[in-house]
Amino acid sequence: MFNKLTPKEEMVIVNKGTEMPFTGEYNDFFKDGIYTCRRCGAPLYLSKDKFRSDCGWPSFDDEIKGAIKKSTDEDGMRTEITCARCDAHLGHVFTGEHLTAKDTRHCVNSISMKFVPQEKMKNRAIFAGGCFWGVEYYFKKAPGVIQTTVGYIGGHKDDPSYEEVCSHTTGHFEAIEVIFDETKTSYEDMAKLFFEIHDPTQSDGQGPDIGEQYKSVIFYLDDEQKKIAENLIKILKDKGYDVVTKLVKAGKFWKAEEYHQDYYGKNGHTPYCHRYEKKF
Repeated sequence: MFNKLTPKEEMVIVNKGTEMPFTGEYNDFFKDGIYTCRRCGAPLYLSKDKFRSDCGWPSFDDEIKGAIKKSTDEDGMRTEITCARCDAHLGHVFTGEHLTAKDTRHCVNSISMKFVPQEKMKNRAIFAGGCFWGVEYYFKKAPGVIQTTVGYIGGHKDDPSYEEVCSHTTGHFEAIEVIFDETKTSYEDMAKLFFEIHDPTQSDGQGPDIGEQYKSVIFYLDDEQKKIAENLIKILKDKGYDVVTKLVKAGKFWKAEEYHQDYYGKNGHTPYCHRYEKKF
């Protein structure tokens, strides 16, 4: 079911109009979060892919995989971009301008989108299960996952460095933040995967990585996530697993240094302390 549109929204989204340049809500707007389709709510763009182009409309140099459909305008001159789920008109895509390393500019009408701040995303999950390199390796491959970010959570120091976390003086855990598409997967699916890619019965770390920062923890964002996690732990215990995973209300998640992001994807290696084992 689609959201009801105002006449102004319908003019752009349905009738393929264009809002006036430099007037859109998100033209000069740069906050962490996700941009969704105003008509159907499908995730379209991540804030990390938005850049300042000074063209008068929001600009992105990448889209969420599978979110955008591209087709040639009737005049054959430009490439139109529409929502892959509901066909809402978004704008046009251009290449060859050399504005970013990806050499792509999605020129999108603000009125075609809605912005969801990162802290208000319901399609967000945070897990700690040993070295965050290995946890991210498996989540990046999971269906419906939009974005993964490794970082630190649970400590008492703002914006800690990797060296500080490793010194065991800040109280942080190595963790992963997962953003997922609720139309393709669910928090329960994400939590099941978490339990299946690490050993939730190991109390002193994960594999050969021993220490507080490597312990198994689910950082839940609300009571619903907590309830789902509790139910999965019960299922595993009923199956004979002596689960030691802690459930902790999520606090501030701090993004880790860039060289930690997609670590195995960058170097082509595979995890040494994580493996997939079906448990559900």
